[in-house]
Amino acid sequence: MKFIHLSDLHLGKRLNEFSLIEDQEYILNKIINIIDDEKPDAVIIAGDIYDKPVPPAEAVRLFDDFLCSLALRRLQVFVISGNHDSAERIAFGSRLMDKSGIHMAPVYDGNAAPVSLEDEYGIVDVYMLPFVKPAGVRRLFKDEQIDSYTDALRACVKNMNVDSSHRNILVTHQFVTGALRSDSEEISIGGADNVDAAVFGDFDYTALGHIHRPQSAGADNIRYCGTPLKYSFSECSHDKSVTVVEFAAKGRVTVRTASLVPLHDMREIKGPYMELTDRNSYAGTATDDYIHVTLTDEDDIPDAVGRLRAVYPNIMKLDYDNKRTRSSSCVEAAEAVETKSPMELFAEFYEKQNNAAMSDEQRDFCEKLISDIWEDVR
Repeated sequence: MKFIHLSDLHLGKRLNEFSLIEDQEYILNKIINIIDDEKPDAVIIAGDIYDKPVPPAEAVRLFDDFLCSLALRRLQVFVISGNHDSAERIAFGSRLMDKSGIHMAPVYDGNAAPVSLEDEYGIVDVYMLPFVKPAGVRRLFKDEQIDSYTDALRACVKNMNVDSSHRNILVTHQFVTGALRSDSEEISIGGADNVDAAVFGDFDYTALGHIHRPQSAGADNIRYCGTPLKYSFSECSHDKSVTVVEFAAKGRVTVRTASLVPLHDMREIKGPYMELTDRNSYAGTATDDYIHVTLTDEDDIPDAVGRLRAVYPNIMKLDYDNKRTRSSSCVEAAEAVETKSPMELFAEFYEKQNNAAMSDEQRDFCEKLISDIWEDVR
């Protein structure tokens, strides 16, 4: 039996004020192409369907189109809510959609009955556990000692009464200890949301959502498939993919990936303005990628973003790396200020702030300005 594992679609996401809906529609169509090539029996979507609990209408329409495409292919589809989703909205209509093979996880109430599939090797039980927090689980299992996320997940799994003679899959959305994070994920201070991978020991495969980098978490059969798109510049080096999981007899699971190529990649470039706008420096590159530009010029370039967009239309972020930005932003007060002239004080402030002395032209301008202001005050 073959499964395609997806997660963290974040439909409707805006990044640096750019709508990604076109990119998301493109990548979902690429995923459909992979599904047509792989011909899986089922598709797992492990949470964070949307980027917000109340998603925009265009995001809802896009997910509706995607689900319809999966249903037309007679696939079993398993969907849970993540920390970005509204569990109630994801669960809406779940009993009706079950008949079409689209299984939307209900709001977790302490029960997680499996959906059972069968092939020549026997039964595969798929358990769906939406994103949960210890406080919510504690209310459901009052006799359990639940002080952490690991305690909460352990209580949930214990209550599933997993049949170890079957092949078992858990679909959930949590942070497993040791997983490598990215800037685009919500992080709990101090790692309070960590879950020990040992709680998933009853399952032949744990399909995780929440972490954006594709990776195994503690074991090859506990896996994050990652996002289908890059959602922060910390992900520039990531190779995005979907995970393909194949089950034979009990204990025989193979995991591989199928690569995804986006409509627009995400890149970081760095250098002086004149170099980055030189045709020879960008010839042969995809200038319509989403770009983070770091300028190394010592002086600010007037309207830098507007001028750079003539070459790189999808600049999302611009900053500088020069003597000024590398110096401390904390400027200490000068000593004996009462004995120094306004010009001397300003020159000291300028040098501390910019890590360079004023030019003769700047000094002449400031002296005239100070003189005019002083004349008005008198």
